[in-house]
Amino acid sequence: MIDENKVILMTKLAAYEQGEGKKYTSIAGYFRTDYVSSYLLGSIIAGTLAFAAVVGVYIFYSFETIMENVYETDFMALGKKVGTYYLVFMGIYLLLTYILALYRYSKAKSSLKTYYNNLKKLEKNF
Repeated sequence: MIDENKVILMTKLAAYEQGEGKKYTSIAGYFRTDYVSSYLLGSIIAGTLAFAAVVGVYIFYSFETIMENVYETDFMALGKKVGTYYLVFMGIYLLLTYILALYRYSKAKSSLKTYYNNLKKLEKNF
């Protein structure tokens, strides 16, 4: 006789394996620090490129004003100001990335824990 509860549980497990289980299994293959570090490294690169793009657009937009005031500009003060903006931007961006990576990792671990508990439950019923 077919047990309906077993069939329902097996169907849920198979759907999980085909859907979000693939993504979560790859995440769970990392240690937490390695997963977060890889996210942060990618964010450093992406954040630097985004900041450079914003600065480039600002320079392109204000090119005439910049060229008119080029001899009166204190480049050391300008460099410090841009550096400060960069550090603040990257600090906020990396903090958000860190929080997001920890959230995704913990979500994957708890989801896989539920999956493995369901597998144990299915194994006990056999």
